[in-house]
Amino acid sequence: MKGFCRAVLLPALLVVLTGFGGVVAAAPSQAKKDGAFRLPAVLAENRAPKDVQELKAIQDHVRKVVQKVLPATVGLRVGNAAGSGVIIDAQGHILTAGHVSGKPGRPCTVLLPDGSQGRKLKGKTLGRNSRIDSGMVKITDKGTWPHLTMGNSSKLRKGQWVLSVGHPGGFKPGRSPVVRLGRILDFGKTVILTDTPLVGGDSGGPLFDMQGRVIGIHSRIGERITQNVHVPVNTYRESMARLTKGESWGGSLGRPTNAYLGIKPVSSESLKIGEVVEDSAAEKAGLKVGDVIVGMDDLEVDNLDDMREFLQSKDPGDTVTVTVRRAGKELKVKVKLGRRQDD
Repeated sequence: MKGFCRAVLLPALLVVLTGFGGVVAAAPSQAKKDGAFRLPAVLAENRAPKDVQELKAIQDHVRKVVQKVLPATVGLRVGNAAGSGVIIDAQGHILTAGHVSGKPGRPCTVLLPDGSQGRKLKGKTLGRNSRIDSGMVKITDKGTWPHLTMGNSSKLRKGQWVLSVGHPGGFKPGRSPVVRLGRILDFGKTVILTDTPLVGGDSGGPLFDMQGRVIGIHSRIGERITQNVHVPVNTYRESMARLTKGESWGGSLGRPTNAYLGIKPVSSESLKIGEVVEDSAAEKAGLKVGDVIVGMDDLEVDNLDDMREFLQSKDPGDTVTVTVRRAGKELKVKVKLGRRQDD
């Protein structure tokens, strides 16, 4: 099956993802705006396709979803920076990444994909949570805007098929927005990892389930093209009041994490603890040399990069659950994170 996926699935998916030129211009009535799509078995069961017929079923379904979601997927220009976003209500509130929206209260340009040359609208940046890289923008021009439903990121599953959309640079004649198909590698309360490739201008764009519901927002491009980071949509729902008010919290964008665990692994490829720093959060919680860290909160972690990525979303004083293997048994240890001594 793996050989089939490499030899047949990947080239076929390239056909799926590069053949949308006619979809953007298709009549909106051809897509279900409110009702749920009936998923083909291969997508409903979150598995790899068995044959060409199932590949065709994926292609046909993706076309339907893309037709539904593209009108509300937008390009954003904030100062000299460009990114993407998605409209989530008729009033023109847009979910994006915090590093795209930047400082609240700034003017920006919203680029819609409709019309022969696209459409430029005025907007302003609202709030941002820099700790998890969430942000919001609002269209300030008068109007009622195409929008999409926010899904529930707490009900995701590993291996679930997802659709990644971005609009880097905004609309250009003859070039439809970028669409990529992939699957969920892992997820938690503040992060979703997928194998859907991203490029720089995709930042802030939407991650959809196969019903066309927004389940995440593109945040960071991983070191590997097949592992990228998205902000779960539920974090936006939980902080909606603060975002719409234009609040900014969570520290400075791009800062190194201040949260400190206090362990030194035996190598960057493993989280087997080689040293527990004296008087650190790890020592106080009872972590020991020889323990192997396999999870933090509800995320799997198995190397130093994973741990650093997790700690980027935390602050000193946060309590996290660290899952370790010790003497053949799996233990869950509550750890109150400390602060780096050089902060």
